[in-house]
Amino acid sequence: QVQLVESGGGLVQAGGSLRLSCVASGRTFSTYAMGWFRQAAGKEREFVAAITGIGGTTYYADTVKGRFTVSRDNAKNTVYLQLNSLKPEDTAVYYCAAKRPSFIIGAGAEHEYDSWGQGTQVTVSS
Repeated sequence: QVQLVESGGGLVQAGGSLRLSCVASGRTFSTYAMGWFRQAAGKEREFVAAITGIGGTTYYADTVKGRFTVSRDNAKNTVYLQLNSLKPEDTAVYYCAAKRPSFIIGAGAEHEYDSWGQGTQVTVSS
């Protein structure tokens, strides 16, 4: 397992942008696929985006496709989630997670991940 710490959340107006970061501990970061999930108040946690270990393949939920971009910098042990054109319904706690193997297969499934960060709050006002 790896330790994950998210940052970058905050309050933004609809149509605005944020960039979330997630820093991982250890020296094997590139062997993990990384995912972003979110949980709105009173709702179950849902998949947002994922990226393979070397960053060659990404995968998005339909609700964020074209607005959010996931990327990673393995030299910095960091995965990013760029949130553009934000909507009030994007309001949630956003979590990053790590899974092995680093393939994209299964990356949309919460149970595939064995390491989770503490979450960062994103609030979008209308």
